[in-house]
Amino acid sequence: AAEMLRSGANDLGGTLMEETISRMAGSSYGSYKSVKDLIAVADAAGRPARPRTTLYGQVPQERQQAAQASDGHLPQLLPVLD
Repeated sequence: AAEMLRSGANDLGGTLMEETISRMAGSSYGSYKSVKDLIAVADAAGRPARPRTTLYGQVPQERQQAAQASDGHLPQLLPVLD
């Protein structure tokens, strides 16, 4: 992702922060990128990180604070049914 940003891409918005489908299906693996992880990718590319809404608007400060407060904490998944 950092290489793509260095090459001219300007958006990590397509980056999935958390993929839970595999874990919901019973796998012990899935992918998760915290806000700090995504900022580190932008930093590695020498690019600024700026959160945005799905309509490319500014994210309200209270939503940014909520995201930072829960950053790195995976949500509890529902148990897999047998």
